[in-house]
Formats: sequence, C-alpha cells, structure tokens
Amino acid sequence: MPRGTEEGRVMDEVLSWLLQSEEPSVRWRVRTGVLGEADDTRSVRALRDEVRRSPRVRAIVKGAEGMRPYAKWKGPHWALLSLAGLGYPAGDSELSSLRDAVLDHWLAPRYMKDVDVSRATKAAAQAGVVRIAGRARRCGSQQGGALLAIVRLGIDDGRGATLAGRLREWQWPDGGWNCDVSPSAAMSSVNETLLPMRGLKSYADASGDTSAADTARGAAEVLLERRVAWRRSSAEPIAPDVMKTHHPVYWHYDFLAGLIGLMELGLLADPRCGDALDYLQSQRRPDGGWGADVKYWRVSDDGSNIESVSWGPVSRQVSNEWVTCEALTVLAAAGRL
Repeated sequence: MPRGTEEGRVMDEVLSWLLQSEEPSVRWRVRTGVLGEADDTRSVRALRDEVRRSPRVRAIVKGAEGMRPYAKWKGPHWALLSLAGLGYPAGDSELSSLRDAVLDHWLAPRYMKDVDVSRATKAAAQAGVVRIAGRARRCGSQQGGALLAIVRLGIDDGRGATLAGRLREWQWPDGGWNCDVSPSAAMSSVNETLLPMRGLKSYADASGDTSAADTARGAAEVLLERRVAWRRSSAEPIAPDVMKTHHPVYWHYDFLAGLIGLMELGLLADPRCGDALDYLQSQRRPDGGWGADVKYWRVSDDGSNIESVSWGPVSRQVSNEWVTCEALTVLAAAGRL
C-alpha cells in the first residue's frame, strides 16, 4: 500500500507493534511470514534460537512433562503442535521424549488395523479403527496434527511415513476425514480435515512423497467447496463459531485457520477463497490488528482444557498479536497488503 496514506500509517504502526513484541515467536512470524525475510538467514536463525529459550516455550515444554499424550491442552501432542507454530528451531533432540510419547500413542496397535462393522461398539473401537459403510471413522486431526508437528520441528524419525500412510487409507471419498460413527454420515468434517491436510502437505514437502501431496490437495477441496467457511447449499456459515477467530486453533476450525491451511498449499488465488479473504479484511480493527473472538483454553494447574501459558486477550476491543500475525501472513500471501 502507498506510504503516506492513512492505511499505510496504520500498517506501519501495527508492524512496529508486532516487531517490538516481547515474544520472539511474534517477531519471527512477522519477519518471515509478512515481510518475506528468508528463514535461513543468520539473524532469523538467531531469532529462532531465542524462541527456543523464551519463557513461553520453556513453560510449554515443562508443562507437557508427565502429562498424557493427548491431555488438553498441556499434553505432549498439543505442546509439539504449539512449538511447531512458534518457530521452534528444527532438529532439537530435547523434544525426542515428547515425540516418542506422541508417536507411541498414535501408532499403537489399535490404530494400525481397520475393523469393518455395521455399527460402532466399544469392543470394535478397542480392536481397531472402525470402518462403517466403507468409511474409516477416525479423527484425522489427531494423526494429522502429530504428523504436522514432527515434520515442522524436524524430529521425524521415519515414523511420519506410517502416519501419512494411515491418513491416506482413512481418507473419505470427498477428500477429508470424519470420526462420525453414524452410518448415514457421508461428508467430511472441516475440523477433522484441516490438520491432516496441513500435515500431509508438510510431509510431502519434506520427503518428496507425491502421494501425500495428492492426498493433501484432495483434502483442500473439502474447504474450497465450502468457500472456506460457508455451507455448500446456502449462504449460511458452516457453524457460528467458524466465523470467530481464536488462537491456538487446536482442532477447532475457523475461517482464518482454513485460510492458513490453504495458504500452505498455495491455493489462496483460488476464487473460492475470495469471500473468506474479504471477510478477514472486514474484521480488521481501527488499530490495524485483529482480535481473538473466542477461546478454548484457560491457564490453570488442574482441570480440563488447561494451558501452561496465556495466549493473549480475547476481546472485541483489543487486538491479539497472535491472531494479527496470522491474518497479516495470509493477506501478504494473497497479495492483499
């Protein structure tokens, strides 16, 4: 945008705000995702090492110790996903124990065998992955999230290929995944499709696996056919919460999370992203940032849905730097800044 305009002034101010953040992860995301700085420069590598040593990251790693792998949201599964999004440097052996806990869990024998049944039962679920009417009823967000995390963090010890293979086998005909055990369920879930799509794309980029890339591209159609956030049959949103931004995403889909995933596949130029991009721009606040509309976490030592750290304000009046980084990254990739 032209410098000297009001819009340009607001952009300068929001970038200055983010680049002065106490969070090195925010500064990393702005420099690489918004301003286009290469991730392998000496200064960015130093910044990513600062991320590794930051109080936020140390709290996340410590909070995961001794937790069940999928404990929401402190468990190793969620800790690795957070670290992958924060710019934690790749290949750190410190994360090996967290990786092993996660992969041992998601590659346990019950997930390596498919069981064809006419209806779901506890016994069938314990025996393997339930398949009803030819469709695997599996929460793809789980294995997909694990794959995304280990690839992004550079700690895939070879088991990523098994995760990718199982996700391909569980893919539904329309391209996505769903854990709905109702025999009549015939459409994929955006909640269960986003993370497998992103994980398979990251795996394909890292390994050169063209089958994984094709599977990820097929999954993108689940989002694109819905114009990222709307029902295929009407102008209504997929669900009310889909139009509300939040961070972290976890497995709760929203329109900005969908745009992030499609950005990673290089699909933001698809005309079916246009309405979601317009809506994202319309949600910008006068200060140039974006806010978190809802949250699914709380900071506590006990209970469910607990976090080791706060992820900033959840308010319609105050911008959230994490959501703002994501929004600006998407708009920069779409050529809308």
